Amino acid sequence: MSNAAIQNNDRKMTSIFERFLSLWVVLCIIAGILLGKIAPGVAQTLDGLAIYVNGAPVVSIPIAICLFFMMYPIMVKIDFSEVIKAGKSGKPVFLTLFVNWAIKPFTMYGIATFFLGTLFYNFIGPDAVDLVKMPFGLDLPAGATHGAGTVVLVEGVKMLEVPLWRSYLAGCILLGIAPCTAMVLVWGYLSRGNDGLTLMMVAINSLTMLLLYGVLGGFLLGVGRLPVPWQALLLSISIYVALPLVAGYLSRRWLIAARGATWFKEKFLHVLTPITIIALLITLVLLFSFKGEVIISNPLTILWIAIPLFIQTVLIFWLGYGLARLLKFRYVDAAPAAMIGASNHFEVAIATSTMLFGLSSGVALATVVGVLIEVPVMLMLVKICLKTTHWFEATPEEVAAPKPTTE
Repeated sequence: MSNAAIQNNDRKMTSIFERFLSLWVVLCIIAGILLGKIAPGVAQTLDGLAIYVNGAPVVSIPIAICLFFMMYPIMVKIDFSEVIKAGKSGKPVFLTLFVNWAIKPFTMYGIATFFLGTLFYNFIGPDAVDLVKMPFGLDLPAGATHGAGTVVLVEGVKMLEVPLWRSYLAGCILLGIAPCTAMVLVWGYLSRGNDGLTLMMVAINSLTMLLLYGVLGGFLLGVGRLPVPWQALLLSISIYVALPLVAGYLSRRWLIAARGATWFKEKFLHVLTPITIIALLITLVLLFSFKGEVIISNPLTILWIAIPLFIQTVLIFWLGYGLARLLKFRYVDAAPAAMIGASNHFEVAIATSTMLFGLSSGVALATVVGVLIEVPVMLMLVKICLKTTHWFEATPEEVAAPKPTTE
């Protein structure tokens, strides 16, 4: 990778938000808990402004708007013209797709089930339950069972009462089926990877997600006894993946044609960045305002969720990195191939969990833990990459290029 390619990367670890993402999440936890204590009705009111079907809330309009503006800036940065270059990078593309979609979702399910459903089961609470939204397209009377849950009436609204650990499991599943298409640009840059390959895989993963996210999510949630009707998955993917993806693609083409690529990158994307940050932080504060009591009563809850997520991230990284070495990849291709699988598209996971199970659910809380550990864990893996470049055959450009710092 040349120095010019690095300088032209859209996302760099110069953003205060990206560098201190874990800190922002911690502050959101504190702010959310305080909001839940001081004004407990704010989050409930916003979450309750929803479209109802058969007496159950389906789409919270304020939250849907907030989540759309969290997703759109990510999608508008994707250059889908990179997909046509996939044929020139056969092995790295195949490895990334194989790890992301054939291995990662199932290892996440297995690891999370073992830790949350067995090892940490008594710590979470054998009798602890969670209230989640009734799945869209499902009309059952109070007292009926659905998977591991029971339909109950809460203030006249139908909800599904499920074991708390299964809610956390569902959140882990949604993270496991969402390979990163946003922050991975940062990790690829810091590890001195092939920018072109990273951009290409971001585009391919976004398109693949349209096809496989719902299929794998529906299957694994069903196995985890939190089945979601296909109508609900289709609606979620349409609102939080397809809609911002299409809007991003069309607006990107129109703006570049009208104002030029330089204006688009230096002006438009610069204006969008605070919108993404604000939308994400508002969502996190509202979520933690619901979950403040759970965290206060069981402060180790976040740790129980974080451990399987950490193990999964490190496992998938070493699997991808090891296979890249075995297949004799160049280092610049091996690093991003491993990073894309290890990192999670937590924005999609948060949006989907909120849509399917509700902002107040343990499912949404589990996806936010993915945000909390993202930066420190991925920076650790970046440092591992930079210290193991000698495992791979180096090109003259790689030898000459200065190593970027993660400090």
